[in-house]
Amino acid sequence: MARAKSQDIRNMAIEIFKSHGGMLKTSEAISAGIHPRILYELCESGVVSQIHRGLYALSDLPDINEPDFITVIKKVPDGVIYLISAIYFHHLTVQIPRWIDVAVPRAYKAPLFDNPPVHFHWFSDTGFNSGIERHNFNGIEVQIYSPEKSIVDCFRLRKKIGNDVALEALTTYLKQKKINLKQLRKLAKESRVTHIMEPYIEALTYDQS
Repeated sequence: MARAKSQDIRNMAIEIFKSHGGMLKTSEAISAGIHPRILYELCESGVVSQIHRGLYALSDLPDINEPDFITVIKKVPDGVIYLISAIYFHHLTVQIPRWIDVAVPRAYKAPLFDNPPVHFHWFSDTGFNSGIERHNFNGIEVQIYSPEKSIVDCFRLRKKIGNDVALEALTTYLKQKKINLKQLRKLAKESRVTHIMEPYIEALTYDQS
């Protein structure tokens, strides 16, 4: 009887994980009703894995798009996937990021990450809040900058990441069926890179006309 009750408690804990997209921070697990001892037992039995300090996930978690994004956003809920990581998500580059770029508000104190590697970028409120999209991965919301915002950021930081990366993203974007040139130009103006981007936009759109 006691064994059956214990199994019921573990099953309830598993259901709590599933209802949260299969991933929980320690504090979230406890708040949701999972006793630390049960969390430990689930880890010992291999049902749950610790994927980062204070962050746990079901071991048989279904395939999730960009699981590293979820790992980061669980620890940095105010963060936004940014720059190379964002254009990679939007299929605007063939480059595979060596780390995850995350934008955060200027006063944000970022936590340390062992894995995955993370590069933080601090923004003023205006630059930070512009162009944010929200994507749902198995019930977990991840903030990612839009394709237009990401391309503009690449041109703004072209000396750091390479002009070829920015141009690849823009070229790939303009070949897509659904593009928003008005928004792209608006964001370029806000970031003061219109004089850099406009000649490329005109040449690339002319070639496709």
